[in-house]
This record gives sequence, structure tokens and C-alpha cells, in this order.
Amino acid sequence: MSFFKTLDDVDVRGKTVIVRVDLNSPIDPETKKIQDNERLRAHAETLRELSDRGARTIVLAHQGRKGQPDFLPLKQHAELLSKHVGKPVRYVSDILGAEAEEAIRSLKPGEILLLDNVRFLDEETVKASPEEHAKGKLVSKLSKYADLFVQDAFSVAHRSHASIVGFAAVLPTVAGRVMERELKALTEILERRDRVILFMGGNKPKDCISVIDSILNRGRPEIKLLLSAGILGQLFLMAEGYDLGEPSLNYIRKKGFEASRCSQPHPR
Repeated sequence: MSFFKTLDDVDVRGKTVIVRVDLNSPIDPETKKIQDNERLRAHAETLRELSDRGARTIVLAHQGRKGQPDFLPLKQHAELLSKHVGKPVRYVSDILGAEAEEAIRSLKPGEILLLDNVRFLDEETVKASPEEHAKGKLVSKLSKYADLFVQDAFSVAHRSHASIVGFAAVLPTVAGRVMERELKALTEILERRDRVILFMGGNKPKDCISVIDSILNRGRPEIKLLLSAGILGQLFLMAEGYDLGEPSLNYIRKKGFEASRCSQPHPR
């Protein structure tokens, strides 16, 4: 028996379901157009299944961060999701107002509605407990329409944001297909007792280091090798005393890291 419930454990026919997905996508810096990507295709699987099973589906997601060039509405995401789901994904440029409420009330079984970027709401990114977020406007207003919450946003599930943790405090909650796959894969990795090689990379080295620290602190002597790439790999090289050149240093600084603190020579 799994330690978490999935869509296999619930009957969604005729139910209204809130789904949190992660549609955060790269954009073309010149045209501001969203670039199609595997993340959208993966979440489309969950949305298609809910639609095929007769659920009324309300989708919550974010794009970018406040003050950044990629902090955009989700209209383009709805268009791409429609292509990948194989049926219309309706979009409204609203989250808690009259337009959103009317769209939710008019949902029919099998239909999918994408509300606007939840990070347009100041309360979304406030760090708070699930119980505190459950009292906020986002959760209290939308949960009254819903029978079930589906958490499918594994990539942001570590954040104590309103749309991530608040609904689980007031609604029955299950994992979507993306979340299910990721949790099963992570469980398999953590439970393996043969030789393990970790490969860590990406654009968020602080998160990577936290994961590495957590895994090593679990007492995993069978982890024999750590391969690093991306900014994480560059920071490790700098910590070993390698000179990466000014272009790489400038990029690292733009990402919020003080290069001089990482580049002290170490004996090799």
C-alpha cells in the first residue's frame, strides 16, 4: 500500500476538482512568448484524465516571480495545454473576482478551467502554515466550490505557499499523475541499498544543496559518487579554486551568488 493517495483512489465523476500544477515555463526574452515544454505535456496527462472521467476541473498555476520579466498571465499556457490535452482549456484573466466565480459556476462535467497566475495574489507567496493559508481569501473562496484537491505540482511542493499547502487543510487531497511518478521515483531512490550515483544540476543550487544535505544526513554510505552540473557544478568548481572566467562569474552573480565567496583556493 502506498503512503499517499492518488487519482486511483477517488471517484471524480460529477465532482469539482481543484488541481495545482506547475506550468512555469521559459519565455522568449524578445517576444515574451511561452516556449512549449515537457512540463506542460506532463501535466496535460492529469488534466486529460480528470476530464475523461467527468470532473469539473479548476486549474491553478503560476508563471515567474513578481518583478521578473517572465511574470506573465497564463493565457498562452491555456492555449498550449489545449493542444496537449486534446480538448479546450478555458482561460479567464481572473482568480477570485466575479469573472472567475461565474466561470467556475458554469463548469460542466469534463470541462477544464485555468485561472490566472496565482502569484498575482500577494497572499500566494506568504510563508505560512496550511491552517493559516486555509483562512486566506484564495483557499476559503475557491474551496467552497470544490469536492477534491489534486496536488500535481511536485516541483514547487516544498514551498509553503497558499495554493500549495492551503487546500489540503480543508479538502480531501490526492496526488496527480506527475506528483505520483515523482514520489514513487524518489521513494525508490531513498530506499535503494546498492551503489547509488547522484546527479544534481539545474538553476537552483540552494535547493540542490538542501537535497544533498538531506540525503547524506539520512546515513547513505552506499552513495559512492555525486555528479554536478549547471550552476551547482560551477560553484563546486569555484570552491575547488578553478577560474571559470568572467562570463561565467557574471552569470553566477546575476543568479544571486557572490562569486568571491566561492572562489577561495583549496588544495587539490
